[in-house]
Amino acid sequence: MKKILLLGASGSIGTQTVDIIRSHPEELQLVGASVGKNREYLESLLQTFSLEYVYCIDTDLELESRYPNTRFYFGSDGLNRIVKEESYDLLVNALVGFAGFKPTLLAINEGKNIALANKETLVAGGDIIMKAVKEKGVDLYPIDSEHSAIFQCLQGHEKKDVRRLIITGSGGSFRDLKREELADVTLKDALKHPVWSMGAKITIDSATMMNKGFEVMEAHHLFDIDYDHIDVILHKQSIVHSMVEYEDGSTIAQLGAPDMHLAIKYALLYPRHKADEKTSRLDWDMLTSLDFKKMDYKRYPLVKLAKDVGKYGGNFGAILIGANDEAVSLFLHERIKFCEIESYIFRTLEAARFVKDPEPEEIIRANQWAIEYVDSLWANS
Repeated sequence: MKKILLLGASGSIGTQTVDIIRSHPEELQLVGASVGKNREYLESLLQTFSLEYVYCIDTDLELESRYPNTRFYFGSDGLNRIVKEESYDLLVNALVGFAGFKPTLLAINEGKNIALANKETLVAGGDIIMKAVKEKGVDLYPIDSEHSAIFQCLQGHEKKDVRRLIITGSGGSFRDLKREELADVTLKDALKHPVWSMGAKITIDSATMMNKGFEVMEAHHLFDIDYDHIDVILHKQSIVHSMVEYEDGSTIAQLGAPDMHLAIKYALLYPRHKADEKTSRLDWDMLTSLDFKKMDYKRYPLVKLAKDVGKYGGNFGAILIGANDEAVSLFLHERIKFCEIESYIFRTLEAARFVKDPEPEEIIRANQWAIEYVDSLWANS
């Protein structure tokens, strides 16, 4: 029985993770969860699972009194405390944003295995995280569909035989628009992803393709492949989740329905490929073609920027995360236009101070600086 602590349980990845745990009670046990501010969902978890401990931001004495057998953590330090002080086998990090970095590092230092859906953890501090993974001898399983695909394509093969990693991307909500047509697109339009059903933040990241840039940076750290051997191609159907090209000319691809249950389940049940009621299958009678298109870095400049930031390393990943998070937040609150997201990110990096070998606290400060700098740009605009 694998005991699981799920961070970000009320988000899109979190709720799907709960589905999978519920479907495999003989192998997976949810012992703890964090939900942020979603009290209603927290109560539904408490009613469904015998949770040993939970975290939410706001103190809730009434809920705590109704579940006396569950330990409650609250406040700004509660998330870190639950990771350090409680017992579990696998941390599933489904948090959104930079908040996922420190809990992941703390869990690794406690010797816990990680199933990671939080992009920001590796983008901001990949060198620190992967060094800790090696030192502590823990396993890190990717949950992103692209990295899960690469992870599966690498099984049984030697790294020295890998020529390059090929990450696929749908192109996001505005993939059929030319760059000059983006000037007046609306928030409502941006939130209409053509394939995936995701939260608002990641849907916007998909529209700018910042998420694909983040995935390139993640892949570099997860699989120890240099940036010149990681490519992105556009693939509208989101059926091929990513590929690995080998030195002998062969390419191995992982295909599946555009459903995150598959990648989450593989991370939780690795190395098994088990079926359950959430299993989605491709209809090969209806699938008549697969389309691919070369990546256009002028159309999607944030993908190229992410590669450049990754090559620089240091604290620039944390600054990229902070700038993007705050710029997307401004757009989601309809304070800036869609194309201004890119502008705010570039301007923030241009003004940033580079630190080559940052400590974890410097990573956190760099991220906060970027958020504040974007806010100052908007306030003075």
